[in-house]
Amino acid sequence: MFLGTHFPKLDDKGRLFLPAKFRDELADGLVITRGQERSLSVWPEREFVQLTEQLKQAPITNKGARDYLRMLFAGASNEMPDKQGRVTIPPMLRDYASLDRDCVVIGAMNRVEIWNTENWNRYSQEQEQAFADLSEEVLPGIF
Repeated sequence: MFLGTHFPKLDDKGRLFLPAKFRDELADGLVITRGQERSLSVWPEREFVQLTEQLKQAPITNKGARDYLRMLFAGASNEMPDKQGRVTIPPMLRDYASLDRDCVVIGAMNRVEIWNTENWNRYSQEQEQAFADLSEEVLPGIF
């Protein structure tokens, strides 16, 4: 499980130091994809394989499903962290998420998200009050 907020820096070669507490879970390989709100999603490879199996159930006759799957998989990149715990973020994905030197890396349960610092700060500020004010079931039957 991935938890917490971290503030690593992207180096000149487009590499990012993974937070130390995430490295073991990602050491055997990972998949970086486009995420929502212009963030990147980082999945342990085995989790991405499980997600892929679930997504195979999506009807290809549904335009929304086709569009989503195209964007998800066309932007996906298999990566292997180096011995120092760095992972290379491909240029296309850096552009998509507007990543520059300062980044925010958050734990998001079964995946990691990488955000442009300004985008994360804006998103977080917008969502904090809404989160605090929740008074109804957000995930029916779960929470």
